[in-house]
Amino acid sequence: MSELIEKLNWRYATKRMNGQTIPQEKLDNILEAIKLAPSSVGLQPYNIVIVEDKALKDRIYHEAATRQAQIPDASHLLIFAVWEKLTSQHVEDYLKLVASTRNVSMESLAGFHSSINGGILSRSEDVNFDWSARQAYIALGHGLVAAATEEVDATPMEGFDAAKVDEILGLREKGLRSVVILALGYRDAEKDPYVHAKKVRRAHEELFISI
Repeated sequence: MSELIEKLNWRYATKRMNGQTIPQEKLDNILEAIKLAPSSVGLQPYNIVIVEDKALKDRIYHEAATRQAQIPDASHLLIFAVWEKLTSQHVEDYLKLVASTRNVSMESLAGFHSSINGGILSRSEDVNFDWSARQAYIALGHGLVAAATEEVDATPMEGFDAAKVDEILGLREKGLRSVVILALGYRDAEKDPYVHAKKVRRAHEELFISI
């Protein structure tokens, strides 16, 4: 069994955390993995809001997260927040980044620019929001795997009032809307009833279809 598979067997959706703080180096590695996640056309139409402040975590716990125990006891909450409205300025900024990073001219990217405008920007705001959320979930997956390799517990969470989280963190003023939370920390082995539970997964032959 590879080391990666061992780490993925070690991880689980932790239900209770012990409040211990993640070392900065481990957090940085997880964030770097999230940054390196692929996204359609490379646009990364989201931001990740890092919440460490206890008062903010407590507000989210009491007001927006149906009192899920991971929230106040996590070391950090990563709020994956999608751009509320995808604009031509977002695309322009991205193309300038491509040009500067790869040392190419903006003129050489004209075809790429036209493709994005004719495809992504021609769609409705609702369609683009859903598309952007799917890109954020790809980044979430990278974060989960990276956390496992660092032996940091990580729980992806959807059961929260997104509008309330947006209000608490002032996200709408930034043009953002929260879609999923990743709680990072360390498991409380005494309080978490699932700490020794076996993983339940469908058999390989039931899950995968070879054609």
